[in-house]
Amino acid sequence: NKVLNCIKHCAALITLRVSPRRWLNLQEYQSKKLMQDSGVTVQHFFVADTASEALEAAKRLKAKEIVLKAQILAGGRGKGVFDSGLKGGVHLTKDPAVVGELAGKMLGFNLTTKQTPKEGVKVKTVMVAEALDISTETYFAILMDRSCNGPVMVGSPQGGVDIEEVAATTPELIFKEVIDIFEGVRDDQALRMAANLGFKGPLERQAADQIKRLYDLFLKVDATQVEVNPLGETPEGQVVCFDAKINFDDNAEFRQKAVFAMDDTAESDPLETEAAKYDLKYIGLDGNIACFVNGAGLAMATCDIIDLHGGKPANFLDLGGGVKENQVYVAFKLLTADPKVEAILVNIFGGIVNCAIIANGIAKACRELELKVPLVVRLEGTNVQEAKRILSESGLPITSASDLDDAAKKAVAAIAKK
Repeated sequence: NKVLNCIKHCAALITLRVSPRRWLNLQEYQSKKLMQDSGVTVQHFFVADTASEALEAAKRLKAKEIVLKAQILAGGRGKGVFDSGLKGGVHLTKDPAVVGELAGKMLGFNLTTKQTPKEGVKVKTVMVAEALDISTETYFAILMDRSCNGPVMVGSPQGGVDIEEVAATTPELIFKEVIDIFEGVRDDQALRMAANLGFKGPLERQAADQIKRLYDLFLKVDATQVEVNPLGETPEGQVVCFDAKINFDDNAEFRQKAVFAMDDTAESDPLETEAAKYDLKYIGLDGNIACFVNGAGLAMATCDIIDLHGGKPANFLDLGGGVKENQVYVAFKLLTADPKVEAILVNIFGGIVNCAIIANGIAKACRELELKVPLVVRLEGTNVQEAKRILSESGLPITSASDLDDAAKKAVAAIAKK
């Protein structure tokens, strides 16, 4: 799964040319709060960090039924298991006292699901929300579409299920409306989408209003996608956004300080989080050869060639373009922090990157960190001759490689010798 995630990430970098910053992660209650602030109808909810706070929140809701949800980023909470013995990270009850008891078995304990590490993830917050019955479930999303050069609304009357499956089996149930970025969502577009989702009578107008408010949110927070699944109807005749996923444009961080300040890194790899502080992209894998590269395509090729010669990549660290000497030093510090690493392979193709800067950074890192594992370096491109001179005159035990294939062979052989 980690290799698959690595490949997917690399493909995303190549296709989208995103910056090396890690994706912004928001908890469910944070997304709901953003929607609420934009006038989007969501369930009434409170957030609690202790069992007593959860109990008080349940009493304040004065709801017929209450849903208690453990707040972690991983999916599959409902079928997860806590190390306290409690089964399920989502519980329904009509008794506020039960909310306090359940929260006591959630908060401070690790919840393990299909998407968490084996040891699970510690739950620090729970969401106490009004439980509402859903009579109709639909799917609605607003996303940036390259083919349309702007935002697009996508909807289906088949909500609450995997939308990819709906698109594959019943494509006629997928409806699309292109939005003029200057004009916004017109009334006739919102009403047409609401009708296509299956809302009738007064609910059609209500759903159209929610659609327009969701578009306002989309613009307001510089989102690349707002996905609501399900956008539902209650038996009482209310249109509610029951669950939402929001993706943000990380290039807009400079004007979305409040949103990005909510970023939850607790469930991320600490090395990945630390790398992001220095505009580096780190992906941890399961092998023992660290890969130090510039560019997602080169990272994929490096991992593949190592594997071809019988080795296994322990991670890869992508320097990106405008690299500085200090970033090279930090990169080595991160790579050697992984106890699995038994060798480091540096594979740099200097287009924008100046190879001499890389070489100086490597020499500094080797000396100051007292590198204990074999280091194989392949450099090519801008100022490469100067870079090779710097490394050869450094007096450090660095193995040079003529090309990627040669570098991979030497890295695998270095571990075999050990």
